[in-house]
Amino acid sequence: MKKIILSQFCFLLLASSALAQLSPAIGSWMQNTTGTGTYYPKGNPTLTQNNILYNCQKVEYSADFVYVTATGIPSYPTGPFNDGNPSNATNQNGIYKFPLNPAANSGTPMVTTGGNIGLFINGVALFDYRDGVAWNPNTQSLCGGPGNSPCPGGPNATQDWNRDAIPAEKAGFDCAKGHPAMGNYHHHQNPSAFKLDKTVISDICNLYDADGLYVIDDTKHAPLIGFAYDGFPIYGAYGYTKKDGTGGISRMKSGYSLRNITTRTTKPDGSASAMGPAISVTYFLGYFREDYVFATNADETYLDEHNGRFCITPEYPNGTYAYFCTVDENWNSTYPYAVGPTFYGTRTNAKVTSVGETTTVYTPSTGNVNDINRLEINVFPNPATDLIAIQIGNLVTEDMTIELLDVTGKLISSTRINKGQTIAYFDVQTVYEGTYFVKILNGKSSTSKAVVITR
Repeated sequence: MKKIILSQFCFLLLASSALAQLSPAIGSWMQNTTGTGTYYPKGNPTLTQNNILYNCQKVEYSADFVYVTATGIPSYPTGPFNDGNPSNATNQNGIYKFPLNPAANSGTPMVTTGGNIGLFINGVALFDYRDGVAWNPNTQSLCGGPGNSPCPGGPNATQDWNRDAIPAEKAGFDCAKGHPAMGNYHHHQNPSAFKLDKTVISDICNLYDADGLYVIDDTKHAPLIGFAYDGFPIYGAYGYTKKDGTGGISRMKSGYSLRNITTRTTKPDGSASAMGPAISVTYFLGYFREDYVFATNADETYLDEHNGRFCITPEYPNGTYAYFCTVDENWNSTYPYAVGPTFYGTRTNAKVTSVGETTTVYTPSTGNVNDINRLEINVFPNPATDLIAIQIGNLVTEDMTIELLDVTGKLISSTRINKGQTIAYFDVQTVYEGTYFVKILNGKSSTSKAVVITR
């Protein structure tokens, strides 16, 4: 009897070990237990410590679920929020539960809701398109949200015309395209810096804080950057052209487009709706979610009504359903942005107060450090006069040390790019003219790039 129990126990240990190695839902989270986040206060260009641990602090798993403990604070700076938002990002003290074996919902699709609908791999919340503001046909004015009267039926009632947060709240997004809701910092959209888009539509970024979770690269499959509350992965903007993993790399495209309407009197399915506001400069087409309509497309680079598709990805060579963060040809975000307006799978109540089962704590392997010479590293401007920036392409999954050396190898200054960041800089206003070297190290390998400082 003891031999049987022992053999079963060994089998469970081996199964758990294999699960830890094989499941991206366990191994993809960015963990940190020492570094703290930073933010830019409104009206103050000085980067300020918030003394809150960034990224995720613990990952544990059972046979069926993975639990992620996170503060909701990213390693990149948050703020400023220039639309009057009184909040800064605060510690969410969250434990988030995701299924390890998610399945398609065979019934009526579950509608995404306000608040968290997923989590990025740095522990930051994902929201859907909405911002809690809608149109009240009785008063012919906006309702819900700060400064507006309540919507008919209360905050959870369905309205015919619901505002899209991305165009409506653009002035309040920071450089990484995020903002807080009563302290809960979140992204509604692709979490890459405005300044790095091909066409820049916000002036909130500058050279010091052009940062985000990752940098878009149109030559590679986008990184896995999060998980929806139904357990399915979320990727960045680019994927394999064909669902079977062939055909090169293409931008993943939204299946939604703006409706051809001149008045807001019908819903996207053509049925009658309460009267919405006239289309105008203020309430332009695209201001409300219901201004969009979905159409299937035979082109495999177009996504389904949930903003995803079943396909092969680098992390899932046997295929998985995956959501993608949609952008246009200029890399500006396009509706429905990440997940929604419905889930492909069955959403669970992912935020829990405790872990109610026996779990194994996942510790990332220190042996899986990337060869730094394979990273896309851009040092600019070159020549430089007062500032040198170091931008890492795509997704940074390990902490890096950045050193500025003179031609003799003497260390002039050092800084860091932490996992989940993309940029660092040196202030060289007091450094003599001449040739210098920027050295990037990750604990396994290093690379150097020459840069000239001139006045």
